Amino acid sequence: MFQLKTPNLVLHELCDDDADLILNLLNDADFLQNIGDRGVRNLEQARIYIRNGPVTMYRQHNVGLYKVALKEGTAIGTCGLIKREGLRVVDLGFAFLPQYRGMGYALEAAQGVMQYAQKQLGLERIAAITLPGNTPSLKLLKKIGFRVEGRITLPGEHKELLLMLWKTSSHCHSSSKEK
Repeated sequence: MFQLKTPNLVLHELCDDDADLILNLLNDADFLQNIGDRGVRNLEQARIYIRNGPVTMYRQHNVGLYKVALKEGTAIGTCGLIKREGLRVVDLGFAFLPQYRGMGYALEAAQGVMQYAQKQLGLERIAAITLPGNTPSLKLLKKIGFRVEGRITLPGEHKELLLMLWKTSSHCHSSSKEK
């Protein structure tokens, strides 16, 4: 089972026990505005979301969103890699409960996931998508080396998103765009 430790955080695979975290995250006003409404309104729907989303992704792609917890165990958000329809490469995703934003935890978790992706998985390219107006996410992504490549609308979606790409230094001069 996946586990990643950073100086202040521990990342684990999500499971049914994390339904409370997922219910709170997916119904947070900023999540609804910047990521979207997943239609999860109770703990049973949250458990189904975990099983059909992250757990299925772990099994099929060996990546997924992970629970982010403080070292003492308090769950504060999610961060991980997602294999998404409409993108050729995995993308970095993250969401944190409001009371844990602006404290550096999202940056620490994202950096840990990126190091894992590069060193353990050997990934040379990783995408990220965000609404153009989601300034906190844009700042974080730029800080860890993502660059805007263009705009994209994912299959089945209506919102145009910024497509960002991170590449290992050996691919920095490549001109091909990932979609």
